[in-house]
Amino acid sequence: MGQAREVMDRLTEALTTKPDLKVIAELFAEDAVAVTPEAGELHGRDEIVEYWRQMTESVPEATWEPVHSFEIGTTAVDEGYFRGRNTGPLRMPDGRTLPATQKELRVRGVDLATVVDGRIVSYRLYFDQLEFLEQLGLLPDLVTA
Repeated sequence: MGQAREVMDRLTEALTTKPDLKVIAELFAEDAVAVTPEAGELHGRDEIVEYWRQMTESVPEATWEPVHSFEIGTTAVDEGYFRGRNTGPLRMPDGRTLPATQKELRVRGVDLATVVDGRIVSYRLYFDQLEFLEQLGLLPDLVTA
């Protein structure tokens, strides 16, 4: 196992086992860039940690069900299912905050982390936002009908 795989596994553990923002911050380079479906491009460790703070607050007891894990050079790639119950406030892309839905979700996703000198310098997360919102009951009737 290489450095990228080790760092990605530590990130997954810090996000799911018992969310630990300090560990998450340590895993990202100060000038890291992350791209997410709903928050867009995030610049710097502080913005990335804030993104994960909001996500772990929304789904505090999340689990990750791996399907595939790869390491290609300095990049680790994971595909799997993010699973949990929305028991905390949910921040929407437009800045609004919605109360917890108390609904279970299981959404397939892929994330890629490029690691240099033991820290993530580039991170990309992909998941189906419509599936995420539908499972939480947050889509307008017009879309789900």
